[in-house]
Amino acid sequence: MSRSPRSVWRSRTHRERAATSQSSSSSASSSAPSSSTQQPSVPAQPGSPETSQRIPEEQRAVPEAQRALVEAEATPGLRGPLAGDPLSLGLPSFIAGSVALGMVLVGFVSPLGVGASLPIILAATAAGLFISAVWAMGLGQSAVALVLGVFAGFWLSYAFLLLGLMHGWFGIGVLDLRATQELFLTVWIVIISMLTLATLRLAMAFTVVLFLVDVALIFVLVGVANASTNWLRAGGSVAFAFATVGIYIFFGTASVATGGKALPLGRPLLRARA
Repeated sequence: MSRSPRSVWRSRTHRERAATSQSSSSSASSSAPSSSTQQPSVPAQPGSPETSQRIPEEQRAVPEAQRALVEAEATPGLRGPLAGDPLSLGLPSFIAGSVALGMVLVGFVSPLGVGASLPIILAATAAGLFISAVWAMGLGQSAVALVLGVFAGFWLSYAFLLLGLMHGWFGIGVLDLRATQELFLTVWIVIISMLTLATLRLAMAFTVVLFLVDVALIFVLVGVANASTNWLRAGGSVAFAFATVGIYIFFGTASVATGGKALPLGRPLLRARA
């Protein structure tokens, strides 16, 4: 039985549509896995593991001479009110009082004007050294705090000695004036001598300052005991000498604080334990 031309045409059109739908579905299914496997590349972020793995390789490429500098730059330093060097305040305070004391001892003022140095010693030297000692303790610098604290006590006690003798605060009679000064000087000779021997592991410049302070106190003690102005003047000259060494140390501290190089302070007499 023969089919009509219309039915033949309909069957051919149906087969073509079926073939077209199959080809489109197969092309879509074949393209889906390829699109799923292709993912956009994401650039490495600064904190990604790839970057952290490259850091040791770059550090190994740095010469040994520059390793410490690189680590110092990578590690943030101490910030805040405690950051810095306490000696940048303590040294000028110490120098001011030393120069004032030396001028009094060499006779720049009359014996009645021995209190001329008290404004500097109280308001600048003693106060500045106490602040510097607390600053050093906050940084954990025990040796620096030790030296600054001892000298702060020395200058403050010297000011109280003069004020007490001039105004009769402590009930000391005229007959005991010389013995009181000898007592004061003897006590501080013992303390400064002890401090000098205990800090021989510091740089030579600090040992020289402590030794000269000790010598100046001994000269003043001999001058007071013998009522000799020559020994007092010798003590004042030594005071200028340890003030000069303090100025040298201060220049080194100020140079480092302003971005320069440190000045050589000399090798310590005793080496620190390795």
